[in-house]
Formats: sequence, C-alpha cells, structure tokens
Amino acid sequence: MGNEHSLTAAHISKLAFWDVNPAIIDIEEDSLFVMTKVFNYGTWEDIRSVFKYYGIRRIKKEVIHIPYLKKTAFSFLCLITGLKESDFKAIKRRQRREQAIWEK
Repeated sequence: MGNEHSLTAAHISKLAFWDVNPAIIDIEEDSLFVMTKVFNYGTWEDIRSVFKYYGIRRIKKEVIHIPYLKKTAFSFLCLITGLKESDFKAIKRRQRREQAIWEK
C-alpha cells in the first residue's frame, strides 16, 4: 500500500478508527468506510480533511450508500451537500423497517 493513500497523508486523525487497524486503510479503495467513520465519529478537522481530499462531488456520490449515519451526521450532510433524506439508501431502509414494525 502506498503512503500517499494513508489517513495521515490526507490529514485525517486515527480517532474515528479506534476499532480497526488504521495502518491498513487505503483512503482510495476504502473511501466509503473512511467517510462513514469520519462523518459518524471524526473530529471537525477530520471532516474538513475528508471534504478537502475527496471533494463535494465524490462525497455526494458515495455518502448515499453509507449503511448507518448518526442523526447529526445525516443532518449535516443534507445541509452541506444539498442531498435530500430520500437520496440516502440507509434512511430508506430504516423507514421501511420502522413502517413494518408499526404495521404489525
């Protein structure tokens, strides 16, 4: 793995990656994983670094596939990217699950 694709090279701290070995993360190949961890558990500086590294277009394209987002991260991403709640696959899944529970 090249050093240019490390968390350190992208100026992303290891704080959000407490449960994995951050040394084996390739920020290009593992971009959705990186975004998931940073938007849910990263610092403000980590979030800024993710936007600087990936850019808004790539983030908009990928974050809709994040399987789980904290409510604050979800609201932030909608505000910053202009995406709607219905654009996110995880939210659609959660809504279907909640609807099924109420129908029982």
